[in-house]
Amino acid sequence: MATEKNKLYYGDNLDVLQRYVKDESVDLVYLDPPFNSRQDYNVLFAEKDGSQSSSQIHAFEDTWEWNIESKRALELIIEQGGRVADALRAFEAYLHGSDMMAYLAMMAPRLVELRRVLKETGSIYLHCDPTASHYLKILMDAVFGPSNFRNEIVWRYKKYQKAEMRYFTRNSDRILFYAKGANADARFQPQFIHLDKPKKFLKRAWDKKTGRIVNAKDDEGHVQYIEITEEKIDDVWVLTYLMPAARERLGYPTQKPEALLERIIKASSNEGDLVLDPFCGCGTTVQVAQRLSRRWIGIDITHLAIGLIKKRLSDAFGPEIKSTYDVIGEPTDYAGAAQLAAENKFQFQAWALGLCDARVAESSKKGADRGIDGRLYFHDDESGKSKQIIFSVKGGGVSVPQVRDLRGVIEREKAEIGVFISFDEPTKPMLREAAEAGLYKSTDGTTYPRLQILTIQQLLSGKQPEYPLHRRDATFKKAPRSRPAAAENLSLPLLPRE
Repeated sequence: MATEKNKLYYGDNLDVLQRYVKDESVDLVYLDPPFNSRQDYNVLFAEKDGSQSSSQIHAFEDTWEWNIESKRALELIIEQGGRVADALRAFEAYLHGSDMMAYLAMMAPRLVELRRVLKETGSIYLHCDPTASHYLKILMDAVFGPSNFRNEIVWRYKKYQKAEMRYFTRNSDRILFYAKGANADARFQPQFIHLDKPKKFLKRAWDKKTGRIVNAKDDEGHVQYIEITEEKIDDVWVLTYLMPAARERLGYPTQKPEALLERIIKASSNEGDLVLDPFCGCGTTVQVAQRLSRRWIGIDITHLAIGLIKKRLSDAFGPEIKSTYDVIGEPTDYAGAAQLAAENKFQFQAWALGLCDARVAESSKKGADRGIDGRLYFHDDESGKSKQIIFSVKGGGVSVPQVRDLRGVIEREKAEIGVFISFDEPTKPMLREAAEAGLYKSTDGTTYPRLQILTIQQLLSGKQPEYPLHRRDATFKKAPRSRPAAAENLSLPLLPRE
């Protein structure tokens, strides 16, 4: 059978679902949608001072806020009629023009699309916190039907929480599990947990003479026991939250443990099935699906996330993994990069930095980047101390003073190397200014330009900053190495052209 690659989409998941994902083509959907644009949404990075990524803020600042766009989304769904429209009318009467109403209005069409792409044997797991779970459950009833509700799973994550004085400490999330089709059709495999200490139970039997249940005995009259070495998992999942020192922790505050996604994927899909995550964030669903020999589609609205997922997959499965999936929606040429720079400078910066495996710089105040757009860390000795590369990304015209400013930032930050990413070709005076910054000498004696200028065209052609590569990159904690059981199962069926 002809196949095509797995897919990683950049863009609004509603648009991606409508344009690219066929009816009844997906076996399993997991989604952990961001909630509350001002506080709790799924931001990928947060500094110790609590600051958040400017590109993430820009991407989500209007998504769940009541405004003209959310009003239009609400009216569009209501005009279509049916149970979903009825549910949203009821929400509107109660919630009025609140941000919660905006959240539900924006989630409704996405859930409708997710139902469309699910096979009749498919299932959906919607991850949420108790703040919105009751509203989402009603909305899910409207979209999938109350009879297709399976479980409200409670994930108790044993995360250290500050003791609250006015209410019980919150220490759990909710996962709403719905099937698309009837009970007989929905794909499901019960999951079991191994017991470190087996449990013993008295074996019981029915005594026909007395009509009572009694202890079972062997031929010699000894009471018999049943030893249980595993238990079937119920709807309360006790899985440890990823602590800062966890091996799989990659540095994302809202990262979910792989064990959580592994349980869901194993329960509601088989090898070769297609798993979809429309809010794929840091890519846990994608990585686990790959490891468990499932095909996958991931969608996210930020170039920051897409860049991180690509790096995570390479860390986990090796650079050869890049040949097994396509990235759709990213600029692939100069014209596409120019369009992105014109539309959104924060997304452009995140995309350009992603080409270098650098992370977006954070600041305590929006816009106060202190001349730093990105950072990349590396090691070149045995001390364990991280060395730093500072990035400055310019999407418009460039000049000598900008290069001179970066040189000053390198000195101020005591960085080993600085990289100036330019949309246009640098002038000779810019190159001279960069050369005057001198060289960085690695511990093995190799030298590297201390201030480097790279153009977007060079990055698109594969050129990378020059720095010591013989030791591990320390920009992000690497994903643990992982290998799928059967690589041939990791591609999508080739869909007919329309």
